[in-house]
Amino acid sequence: MERSRRRPAHPYPRMARVNALFHEVLAEELTRLGDGDERVRLLTITEVLCDPDLRHARVLFASLPDEAAEALGEMRRQLQGALSRNVHMKRIPLLAFAADPAVEAGNRVEEALRRAHRQEGAGDG
Repeated sequence: MERSRRRPAHPYPRMARVNALFHEVLAEELTRLGDGDERVRLLTITEVLCDPDLRHARVLFASLPDEAAEALGEMRRQLQGALSRNVHMKRIPLLAFAADPAVEAGNRVEEALRRAHRQEGAGDG
């Protein structure tokens, strides 16, 4: 009996690889653009979530001040162009930018813990 000649399974799914590749390319391009525009200089991409059909991708940031969001809107075409030049795919998604809700939730939990710790310390006196 002949064994089938399938390709070995990749360590993680295709969309995870696409998201990681987009993350890398966009982070490099933002670093380059940050040299000329201080509004995006300190932005940190936490995650890229691309739709399976590659029509849309959400780029999540650790924080996204209003002036940075405005700058990203102005730079959208440049960022999509960087993806087009560096990623050889059938379609390049339309990018949308947002603050990462997980980071915000983590900050709220951390602040609640700090308050509880201060109240606990105040009760000892």
